[in-house]
Amino acid sequence: MQERDWDDEDEAPQASEIAEARALRELRVIYQRADTAYAPFSCPASGECCQLARTQRQPWLWHPEWQLLASRHGLPPPRDDGACPYLDGAGKRCTVYADRPFGCRTFFCERIRGPARQPAEAVDTLLRRLEAVSQRVRPHLKSPRPLLEWHAEALSLEERR
Repeated sequence: MQERDWDDEDEAPQASEIAEARALRELRVIYQRADTAYAPFSCPASGECCQLARTQRQPWLWHPEWQLLASRHGLPPPRDDGACPYLDGAGKRCTVYADRPFGCRTFFCERIRGPARQPAEAVDTLLRRLEAVSQRVRPHLKSPRPLLEWHAEALSLEERR
């Protein structure tokens, strides 16, 4: 078997690909820690928070979060009702639950049940880590962007191809 010559650019892993893969691994750790911080709470699983047009609120995603969704779950069409495009047809369940963004993991409606205080310090720490992870792979992106903005841009790029 022939050894790889990493000087051969066609076969060498690109530094950006390595950085993206590392960012996705770190993102999963961040998500796991967010889930742990919110373990004492319960969500009514109503899908209300996913009704983005109705609530006028949507999660803001850093680049690695969007990369995870788009690479693992593709681009569903926009919904006529303005809800999250990753919500199921009935409007009740997240189709990307295991990969849902940080904002979806840490935002709950007024029907949340659990301790009197949400884990604000843990969330702040994890958000700062998420920002740092994103800055390493896309230093020119200085802030997160709304989910529907990422989605519309990706659909537009796909249509132009």
